[in-house]
Amino acid sequence: MSLPQIVTRAQWVAARESLLVEEKAVTRARDGLNARRRALPMVEVVTEYVFEGPDGKVALRDLFEDREQLVVYHFMFGPEQDTGCAGCSGFLDQIGNLAHLRARGTAFAAVSRAPFTKLLPFKARMGWTLPWYSSYVCDFNADFGATVPAGDRPVERAGVSCFLRHGERLFHTYSTFDRGLDGLGSTTSLLDLTALGRQEEWEEPRGRALVRRVRDGKGWLRHHDDYDD
Repeated sequence: MSLPQIVTRAQWVAARESLLVEEKAVTRARDGLNARRRALPMVEVVTEYVFEGPDGKVALRDLFEDREQLVVYHFMFGPEQDTGCAGCSGFLDQIGNLAHLRARGTAFAAVSRAPFTKLLPFKARMGWTLPWYSSYVCDFNADFGATVPAGDRPVERAGVSCFLRHGERLFHTYSTFDRGLDGLGSTTSLLDLTALGRQEEWEEPRGRALVRRVRDGKGWLRHHDDYDD
């Protein structure tokens, strides 16, 4: 095993301060990239997709839970499989309490092409409580790049897609797959993919911060059981 060099505390501090300069440059570059992502155009979703969930058949707008945004995780679980993808399971394991996303008007749901009757026992095995829906009876996966043709049968892709609700209209704003999922899973990393972002005043482009959600002038973060629903 190749281990880091052993140095004095003073040498470590000097090396750490040098690296910090690069880290701050990456942070600023990431802020700029996120702003350009929020400036992407969007496409209206006109297809009436039908999903199956715990309450039966639902539409895409139902996955929003009456919120402005929706983040969908494309979970690799095909109709012919009996268990979900191990990598996708690891991704969902790291998703924290959804109250922090919901407080920013953003819903989260996993979607797979396997029938809902297959999702239920696996969800119970994993101990997940987050929303998970089957797209078995519609073309949602194929239309958003999560199921692609490969030889004699389609294959699933892990990914994230973001949607925005404006009045009664729904829009697709962003999708990413493969290495684009690296580093995702936290509340802020998921919000950075959305059209409204973290909804902070400093973000570009301006005018997307939902100031009505800030309570008592104390900023966003609360204990997860202390948000206004």
